Amino acid sequence: MLFMSKNLEILVAQLNPVVGDIQGNLALAREAHAEAKARGADLVALSEHFMLGYPAEDLVLKPAAVELSMAAIQRLARDSADGPAILIGAPWREDGALYNSALWLEAGRIRARHDKRELPNYGVFDEKRHYTAGCGPSVVVDFLGARIGLAICEDIWFDRVPRAAKAAGAELLLVPNASPWRRAIQAERAAAFDRWSDLGLPYLFVNQMGGQDELVFDGASYATNSTHGERCGLVGQFATGYANVTFDPSTKQFVGLGNGCAADLEGWAAEYRAAMQGLGDYVRKNRFPGVVLGMSGGIDSAITAAIAADALGPDKVWCVMMPSKYTSSDSLEDAKACAEALGSTYDTINIAPGVGALDQMLAPSFAGKAADTTEENIQSRLRAVTLMALSNKFGHMVVTTGNKSEMAVGYATLYGDMCGGYNALKDFYKTEVFELAKWRNENVPPGALVDSKHVIPERIITKPPSAELREDQKDEDSLPPYPVLDDILRGLVDLEEDVDDILARGHDAATVRRIEHLVYIAEYKRRQAPPGVKVGGKNFGRDRRYPITNRFRDD
Repeated sequence: MLFMSKNLEILVAQLNPVVGDIQGNLALAREAHAEAKARGADLVALSEHFMLGYPAEDLVLKPAAVELSMAAIQRLARDSADGPAILIGAPWREDGALYNSALWLEAGRIRARHDKRELPNYGVFDEKRHYTAGCGPSVVVDFLGARIGLAICEDIWFDRVPRAAKAAGAELLLVPNASPWRRAIQAERAAAFDRWSDLGLPYLFVNQMGGQDELVFDGASYATNSTHGERCGLVGQFATGYANVTFDPSTKQFVGLGNGCAADLEGWAAEYRAAMQGLGDYVRKNRFPGVVLGMSGGIDSAITAAIAADALGPDKVWCVMMPSKYTSSDSLEDAKACAEALGSTYDTINIAPGVGALDQMLAPSFAGKAADTTEENIQSRLRAVTLMALSNKFGHMVVTTGNKSEMAVGYATLYGDMCGGYNALKDFYKTEVFELAKWRNENVPPGALVDSKHVIPERIITKPPSAELREDQKDEDSLPPYPVLDDILRGLVDLEEDVDDILARGHDAATVRRIEHLVYIAEYKRRQAPPGVKVGGKNFGRDRRYPITNRFRDD
């Protein structure tokens, strides 16, 4: 009698764990296990470091956090007594060493454990600070007629672990991930994983979804039979949920790939959706009832309000116009029109009385001194005091609205417009902010809670940018035109180019050296800035760690 192995049914659980919420994450894992059982799946696969959340940073150095995570895994293992099996990530301590591990739970116990071999220690990652790299033979689990190898995230960015798994007899590779999204991530993943596509080893990429401080995880879990270009999206990008995938042990292939695969977002759609996820999860996970922001009538506050309303719902966004004597009638009209288009609460609080009071209070000390940026900054800081007062009284988190161009050169007021809890535009250059606004006016983003287009008045996009802190002020009074500035900044910040490389593109030497100087001297401001969504290859924050006291100049 010929034995026919049954197909292996796997449920992919693409979920949004919260760092440190061990009980909450255990509950999510149990919900996934119950869903797998209800669907008749043999195995449910969850993402990397799921039980404690990722990245837990130095929280994993606290013994109790690791011990409680391990205890939760033991409780979850008991749930697997009558199936399905579970694959889940967690920190794991053994013999004094701490590992980033994937645990295979089956028949009421921990059957196997794979410790992450390749520990990323670049950009936003510090895993060598926290974990010991796994070693020893490859972990291959025999399960229902299939030989399943295990790997974790960075393990498949190089070919050592997949090749070792294949050599050990693996016919399928299961890969829990906590792989953060960034602008070029899909191309980077494809290029890295194709390095070992010659193995013909099918694999399942199970990724975390959600925002964690400045990082955003896009999910985008997929299955592939390791043929170049054949990657079938399962749950979708920037979404939570479940998806079934079937593996046939007799053919050693996934069955039915290519039918109904979820597509990834591209371009501004992906970037806007990432900004929504980052801001939205920061507010939700930190349990703020909503956000409050200064609505100036300019493009930065308008697109920030749109992102917040799309992510949280317009009823959770409070737009406050705080005019001074320099605020134009156009700005007053545009701010109100934008808030109304979004359906958000709009209020006006005039700061002129406060400015007058401070002028009077400081007059003896300022006697004989001409007005300068001091008086401009007083206006910005009074607006911050006003927003923080509203935040303290009503609980809403203050959202800041500065962009990467401003953060780079210090064209922002410390304890003024930099004051707040989160910044959705922190990694968008000013020229990108304009493009993002144009895109939003023509599109309703996936998952948006505002279901209309054209939420930003056209005049906000077309008028020259101005802080409106003095008469007839324009940003270009102090800075080069934004297309010029942003090209210089991308070279200095994102690409770490030498000044000579930037000059070779035709830029004025004095301008480039002035901008370089401004970037360096603004480091102390950026250290005190709120976190914001990482979008590009190098953000201000975890990616770029420059000294504050720094006399280097590329002369």
